[in-house]
Amino acid sequence: MILSFKEMIALREMEFKMERQGLVNIGDKVEVIEREGFNYSYIIEPAVAMSGCYRNADRIRSKEGIIKSIEHTPRGFIVTAEFDE
Repeated sequence: MILSFKEMIALREMEFKMERQGLVNIGDKVEVIEREGFNYSYIIEPAVAMSGCYRNADRIRSKEGIIKSIEHTPRGFIVTAEFDE
């Protein structure tokens, strides 16, 4: 079986918490910045939503992603973005 180039690219999903509705929409291309501390976290620019903490081994390589879903929860909005790894 021969895989196409697109099939060889690994896609990774990452969740972010967004406080207000309408700051991003499904299908939007977004840029993220990495914050380094004891662990790593990511922010959708310009300060739209923030990820949880990730270990060094779990850092993302791509700094651009696509918004795949937005879920309204009692604690805010959970934004799922997909990144090419």
